[in-house]
Amino acid sequence: MLSMLIDNFQSAYSDVEPARGEVDALRGVSVVEFGAPWCPICQAAQSNIQSVIREHPKVQHIKIEDGSGRPLGRSFRIKLWPTLLVLKDGVEVARVVRPTDASTIREAISKIA
Repeated sequence: MLSMLIDNFQSAYSDVEPARGEVDALRGVSVVEFGAPWCPICQAAQSNIQSVIREHPKVQHIKIEDGSGRPLGRSFRIKLWPTLLVLKDGVEVARVVRPTDASTIREAISKIA
């Protein structure tokens, strides 16, 4: 139970997306993950994403369900899932598209975390 309270990995995609202004206003280091719960590529990437996010407990992980007509994903020009945006104070500093291993995610986060 305690690990759930301090775990920064968001396990489920939120179907309610924040406004772009809310994302731009984020402080600190954040990873915004775009994908879909039914997407097999997203499902396959979860263990790698989870392991790296948990290595960085101060990194905020926001998991957004994306799809046709979803304005947040379009504002970031998301084309493939999963796509992870690494943000520093709301500004994109790295992007990982369809990660197949933890090292690519780790490298992106290590640029600022």
